[in-house]
Amino acid sequence: MKKQLFILLTGLTFGIAQSQEVTDALRYSQDNLNGTARFRAMSGAFGALGGDLSSINVNPAGSAVFINNQVGVTLSNNSNKNNSTYFGSKTSDSKNSFDLNQAGGVFVFNNQSKNSNWKKVAIALDYENTTNFNNSVFSAGTNPSNSIGNYFLSYANTSNGGAPVPQTYVNTQTGESISSLYSFLGTNLPNNQYPKLNGFAAQQAMLGYQAYVINAVDPTNADSAFETNVASGGNYYQENSIVETGYNGKLAFNAATSYKDKLYLGINLNSHFSDYRRSTVFYEDNNNTLNSNYRVTQAQFSNDLYTYGTGFSFQLGAIAKVTKDVRLGLAYESSTWYRLNDELSQKLYAVSSNSSGSLDADVADPRTTNLYEAYKLQTPSKTTVSFAYVFEKKGLISIDYALKDYSKTKFRPENNSFFNDQNNYMNSILTNTGELRIGGEYKIELLSLRAGYRYEQSPYKNGTTVGDLTGYSAGLGYNFGSTKLDLAYSYAKRASQQGFLSQGFTDGATINAINNNVTFTLLFEL
Repeated sequence: MKKQLFILLTGLTFGIAQSQEVTDALRYSQDNLNGTARFRAMSGAFGALGGDLSSINVNPAGSAVFINNQVGVTLSNNSNKNNSTYFGSKTSDSKNSFDLNQAGGVFVFNNQSKNSNWKKVAIALDYENTTNFNNSVFSAGTNPSNSIGNYFLSYANTSNGGAPVPQTYVNTQTGESISSLYSFLGTNLPNNQYPKLNGFAAQQAMLGYQAYVINAVDPTNADSAFETNVASGGNYYQENSIVETGYNGKLAFNAATSYKDKLYLGINLNSHFSDYRRSTVFYEDNNNTLNSNYRVTQAQFSNDLYTYGTGFSFQLGAIAKVTKDVRLGLAYESSTWYRLNDELSQKLYAVSSNSSGSLDADVADPRTTNLYEAYKLQTPSKTTVSFAYVFEKKGLISIDYALKDYSKTKFRPENNSFFNDQNNYMNSILTNTGELRIGGEYKIELLSLRAGYRYEQSPYKNGTTVGDLTGYSAGLGYNFGSTKLDLAYSYAKRASQQGFLSQGFTDGATINAINNNVTFTLLFEL
């Protein structure tokens, strides 16, 4: 084949084939409970309260509630534990990390004119680590029927508009390396004979073919269908390991004002930035009965994904003091418009055996990174309505309810046929959700006691791919005057059941994820 192989000198492939999935879209669409210790201790129920640096990320009008200038910094310890069940086998894995969760300040400018009803203007700048991606999941068990061979077989037999990938695109030619072939396929340059050839799909077929996991039914026919070389008989022992690192950060530029100290209005302009890495290793072996024909008895498939990019969103909000004690809040958060880049590298090795013994491993390691064209992701918008009751200076109770329609999540540009298919698929399986947050605070002189509850519905219509989230929180704070110390503990749990791989082999474990977080905030009034 005459291909654009010169690019291999850098070990990179600049492809236009896409591999984005629903899980990738949800990673940037779902909210985590992050922010100051007071905010977390009350489960984020601050939409009608304000007066906290993290409250402006729920309702931007909250900065105008401040009386004095304030700056603060928050440190957090995040602990994730994932209990996995895969075909009756139970495993567990955990990940612990520290981060700078929040830092920011608010500056209040009082109107010196006594005749004006507009009493003050507040300007705030707040950074938050909105999502800590650090996580680790390990699953293991014996699958009674399905093998990883079906993953490669699925791509090999259906990627070319429903037809098998031609053998020309999975078999190296004279003088050609696996890296060369993998790189060429990643450029997704179909010819007139195969106009629907998808680069990513062809790469998966090629890896399976080069490692002998799949083979052509009729080697003499270039358009032959493929078959699996994995030893039949079921009872495949499988392990799947996922290690994730990185963060989603948001920098909010806030402005708010107060009318007669009864109506507060605010706006946020938010800059988002993301850095995410995921390493997955899937391992399979079997001891099925063999004959003189060689069959795959062990396989290991590794994928390393790196996603990075930036985004923008805005927020509008209002808080009204209906009475001395009752406050109402309304806030709108726009979609976040991300521009993201993906880098993907893969490796597959497999061991073939027959009744006489085993061969050396077949290794399909392109040592090449796919650099996909930048793409856009639009997350769903969110509307929050809030109620709070303040018991003079003794305490308060606050309730937020937020609505978000995950079916509106979109990859762009929509004229990309792959993205259009994904958007239609997300629209069919994702749904509108509600999130309830309840928080309370009680003061004993300079000491504040806090607690909260949080419930978030599943973004999936089936309610099981990703389940509902339930969380609890508690904390305390002490006011030294111009300095405040706050401490919070929060707990959340959520079950999910997602396939290890995207197609062909979609079996997966049930994961019960438990998150424990301890947060410490130091505040200074200026």
